[in-house]
Amino acid sequence: MNRDIQGELIPRGDALRLIGSLDNLKTAFLDAAEQWQLLDETGDVPAEPSYTELLQHAVDAQDLSRDVVRLAADVARSPHSTNRAGSAVLGHLATAATMSSHAAPHFAETAETSLSLPHVVSPVIRRRRANSMIIDHASARAYLRRTSESLGEAAKELHAHLDLHRFLPAPTQRAVPAPPSPTPSARHR
Repeated sequence: MNRDIQGELIPRGDALRLIGSLDNLKTAFLDAAEQWQLLDETGDVPAEPSYTELLQHAVDAQDLSRDVVRLAADVARSPHSTNRAGSAVLGHLATAATMSSHAAPHFAETAETSLSLPHVVSPVIRRRRANSMIIDHASARAYLRRTSESLGEAAKELHAHLDLHRFLPAPTQRAVPAPPSPTPSARHR
């Protein structure tokens, strides 16, 4: 196999492990975007939104973001981060890291606004703050979805790279001589 092509290949096992990590994170971000809700069943902001629950969205989003940043750092440190596939994966991970880092502050802003909502007497100010909460929470969830999409794109790059493995011959390795066969023993029973 050509040395240049061989140097471009990410080992199959490494690629499969990375795809597994990317798929798990993609699913976690997509699940969070779908499950973390602000509006009640009537489609309105609750009269007394739960600060604790909304703040937990921020905490969990921060944890998810940390996982993406760590994975991006691991890929950046890998010897394959500079080849075509590794560089493309790293680009998608960089986008995912950026997108994910924006979600937690929007969730935190939603939680902060929720504290003042029950104390507002003016319907106009209450509506303005409720709208602000809706926008912040929706923005945070959109960042979670965009992160999931970027993680999915990184996994697609690796799947395409694995297809390349199928079309290229496996690298030849020097044959290791077989151990000498045991000499027959003079004693047979």
